Amino acid sequence: MALIYAGIRCELREVALADKPAPMLEISPKGTVPVLQLADGKVLEESLDIMLWALKQVDQQHWLMPPQTNDMLHLIERNDGDFKHHLDRYKYPNRHEKTRNSNVYARQHRDAACEFIVQLETQLTATTFLFGNKPALADVAIFPFIRQFAANNPKWFSQTPYPRVQRWLQNWLDSDLFKLAMHKQVPWQAEDTPLMLDQRQSFAAPVPAGE
Repeated sequence: MALIYAGIRCELREVALADKPAPMLEISPKGTVPVLQLADGKVLEESLDIMLWALKQVDQQHWLMPPQTNDMLHLIERNDGDFKHHLDRYKYPNRHEKTRNSNVYARQHRDAACEFIVQLETQLTATTFLFGNKPALADVAIFPFIRQFAANNPKWFSQTPYPRVQRWLQNWLDSDLFKLAMHKQVPWQAEDTPLMLDQRQSFAAPVPAGE
């Protein structure tokens, strides 16, 4: 999403994690996605690093929002740390707990993850987005994880007392930018014609429900 927003032209290589291509492992042996190799050969292996690099190239709508950048990074750090820890164990309890009831274990981590959801709900009390009334880095870095959390049990999530987070999430899911980024591709093969991400495409930022 950040690459599309910034209009970065790059070659897209869809990866099937069950069959990781050798060229990917050559530049990034840890074998996780996303991976971005820059023109100078430098490799970025974390989503946030890729986002920050893209926004430093072009940030016409001021997603970095100085002087609030550090506050956003702190919130993203909590998302990537405590919240993701509990999210992984809520989604995949059997991977992490072999001795106790997996349903009980999952609910414990679901409830622990809700502490972060409460913080987001509070931040959305007076604004459409996490740091004001326009999209910013924190929204785009965090909402995919909230999407995973909600999707693990949509019926339960729809009944939680977090209407602002629910609305914020749905606005992003309905956004043109998300739909562009989620366009499905077939896994890359070495003989394929390069598939290029086009230069900046027009899209509408998500808006509050009813507007």
